[in-house]
Amino acid sequence: MNTITIDIIGYSALAMNLYSMSVKGEYKLRLISTIANFIYILYGILISALPIIIGCTIAVLLHIFRLNKLKTEDNDKNKVS
Repeated sequence: MNTITIDIIGYSALAMNLYSMSVKGEYKLRLISTIANFIYILYGILISALPIIIGCTIAVLLHIFRLNKLKTEDNDKNKVS
């Protein structure tokens, strides 16, 4: 894969991550950040950057854990109403 394509993948992850910080609501922020981190993992694989791969994998796991917790909390609120 050529350098330009790899750079586009990296910049796409960056743009998506920055966009996630501008959305309202924790659920949307974490969902978009999860997608951005998946793209960062791909980028890290393409440039053989283990710190990026490890860091973003941990971030994805944390975001997924929190997304599940938010979903459970939302379901509990709906049951009470």
